[in-house]
Amino acid sequence: MKTIKTLCCLVATICLIWAMQTKFGNIPPLGKFLNPVSGFWQNAEGPGTPPLTSLKLSGLKNSVTIKFDDRRIPHIFATNNHDLYFAQGYITARDRLWQMDLEVRSAAGRLSEIIGQAALPTDLYHRRMGMVFAAENTLKEIMKDPDSRLAINAYCAGVNAYIRQLNTKNLPIEYKLLDYNPEEWRPINSAFLLKLMSETLAGSSNELAMSETLQRLGWQKTEDLFPNRQSGDDPVIPAGTPWNFKALKVPERTTSTSPNTGISMLTKPKIEGIGSNNWAVAGSKTQSGFPILANDPHLNLTYPSIWYQVQTTAPGINANGVSFPGAPFIIIGFNNCISWGLTNVDADVLDWYKIRFRDKTRNQYWYNGKWCNVIKRLETIRIRGQQTLTDTVRYTVHGPIVYDNLSASGTGPNFVPAGSALRWIAHDPSNEFKTFYMLNRARSYADYRNALTFYTAPAQNFVFASTSKDVGITVDGKIPLKNQGQGKYILNGGDTASNWHGFIPFNQLPAVKNPERGFVSSANQSSTDNTYPYYINWRFSGYERGKRINERLAGMGKITIDSMRMLQLDDYNLRARDILPSMLSTMTSTGLNDEPKLIYNKLSKWSYRYTLQSIEASFFERWWLKFYWSIWARDFVHGTHPFYPPSADRTAALLIRQPNSSWFDDPKTTNHETAADVLRSSYLAAFHELEATYGKLGSAWQWGKVKKFEIRHLAGLEGFGSGNIATPGSASTINAIIDGHGPSWRMIVEMGPRVRAYGILPGGESGNPGSGFYDDMLSDWENGRLPELLFLSSPNETSNRIISTLTLNK
Repeated sequence: MKTIKTLCCLVATICLIWAMQTKFGNIPPLGKFLNPVSGFWQNAEGPGTPPLTSLKLSGLKNSVTIKFDDRRIPHIFATNNHDLYFAQGYITARDRLWQMDLEVRSAAGRLSEIIGQAALPTDLYHRRMGMVFAAENTLKEIMKDPDSRLAINAYCAGVNAYIRQLNTKNLPIEYKLLDYNPEEWRPINSAFLLKLMSETLAGSSNELAMSETLQRLGWQKTEDLFPNRQSGDDPVIPAGTPWNFKALKVPERTTSTSPNTGISMLTKPKIEGIGSNNWAVAGSKTQSGFPILANDPHLNLTYPSIWYQVQTTAPGINANGVSFPGAPFIIIGFNNCISWGLTNVDADVLDWYKIRFRDKTRNQYWYNGKWCNVIKRLETIRIRGQQTLTDTVRYTVHGPIVYDNLSASGTGPNFVPAGSALRWIAHDPSNEFKTFYMLNRARSYADYRNALTFYTAPAQNFVFASTSKDVGITVDGKIPLKNQGQGKYILNGGDTASNWHGFIPFNQLPAVKNPERGFVSSANQSSTDNTYPYYINWRFSGYERGKRINERLAGMGKITIDSMRMLQLDDYNLRARDILPSMLSTMTSTGLNDEPKLIYNKLSKWSYRYTLQSIEASFFERWWLKFYWSIWARDFVHGTHPFYPPSADRTAALLIRQPNSSWFDDPKTTNHETAADVLRSSYLAAFHELEATYGKLGSAWQWGKVKKFEIRHLAGLEGFGSGNIATPGSASTINAIIDGHGPSWRMIVEMGPRVRAYGILPGGESGNPGSGFYDDMLSDWENGRLPELLFLSSPNETSNRIISTLTLNK
């Protein structure tokens, strides 16, 4: 009996030891994870943890000084470019290595290696979109330029110097949770990050949905509901700006559109609210007499933040701002002479071409009057715990066939048509890093313009201000020469008339310097008025933010840093101002009783501001959505079938100009419904829905309580995010914050003799959830505070905000 008990205990002990060292599904090996010496306990950074003051690193040419301020933002001082970018790579990896790793794996289609089968659809999508192909082309172009090559290689060396220091004790906690180790950082990883940004900002398309709509409704109705210009727009380049150049001739529009007839995969749609604001005001409009520049890019709100703050100083450069974790340079920021900021242009740089294959082998396709051979590219995907998968992607003259059939379904940024080839600007060789290398060192408007000549994608509105008192904005990027509306629908892949015909020359891209009105601005709206001779896109973001910015800037004088901060936080909704009066007058309050009548009266007196206390904002938002979908759901929502509903401004125009339009009529009833009928039914539906969700009309209906959202960890790890965040504004206000998206960085810079700058991230510098610098900026960001950025002129400059200094020695 003793022997049996002993054996049972021994077996149980062995099983427990085995279990503690084994990963079960998403649960890491608990023995390793809970180990007090090397487990997650070691990732905690207590306030008493002494900072490292000196470190010896192989690969440096000279010593580097890094000063950390009270937000733990690094200020790097090097004696040469190699050491500068080596140090930037090292210090960024120290704070954000796992984030860098995850984003590169996502772009490269390698998530399955660490997550397993669940990530395979995403990996297949990215491989079939040509993300690896695109990154390889970009890396070749980067390596042709000596400055970019030096920076990328030095940055990689710095990242790898940090990786070599890691052990099981100090490994970032996400590696412990997911039970894998970081691998060597390669130059192509930084190219993948460029492609990831192109996917986010220039990787969406509605062509399949529009082609299906065209097939269903016919040309006249489709073009009426989806015009090539929206009403009420106030373009980036002021209307009436003359175009002093001879435009290139673009071939006449081809009518050979090809609606999709094959199988289609429904993937995630383009999200309203992804965008940005930027502007620069001349010294003639500011209190100080110096230009002021502001920028707040609206992107995913995550932990860690998309951006990493850093100051980089070496001979010929002293730049401050935000970088992409995983890549060198300052992407948005300033130096001693200039400042710059970005917003997305939303240029039409992605088209789908319907391909006619010769037979079921799909080895040949019809193009330009003959059969052409496809080029086959093998994509090998390693899947954790399973056999490796090899996928064959066929490439045509246009680009890859992203999906052949349903067996290759996956996720992506929009509707993806089966059997169609993708022509995407991100596949072209490019070196966007050259632009930022030069901007970081620019001293004048001429330098700024020269830097932009190297930029390809995603197309951006580059705003500019300088200590020379110049302001300007350029719609920049390689924008295809296409005829009007080309790419609105799926194109005929066999017809050369459907091809891109080159690119708009740089010196003919929309730009303006020192306009008479005293400011420049952009908010993802139309780039120009209809006098511009080239096509950029047929649909941009809503007009509301851009028009509101221009209205406010035009009426402002003696502008200060603080008045610019308040403009970034503006919660006035132009859409509500332009639509609500018509909604109320068309419906009228007749027949409304009690609380519905009370809401109607409140809306009649509303200021159109989305404050935290506003009940009107909550109701208008719900009423508008109910009204909108009451009109369009019948014709544009059919299960997973891709139909693209008309825009908010087209819907508003229908209400105001055609309240008796047949689009308001419900064919399922015997009555002929008008806008007034739909408004009333949607009004009551909105009221009852709010009441059912939040109780009786009262404080629970306030916008701040209805809108609450959270910022999640990149891996969706519970407990690593922040919830119950409440901010004023909506998707249509300047302070455009909706669930999961919003100002990922707010920055304001005054270009005086000594540059003054202010900025904030929705999170913190550190990517370690156990650090006090993981989310220390969130409160300021949520409450609209904008702290001054420390901008040091030399490593010897003193400041009471400097909390530690690290010297890197060779």
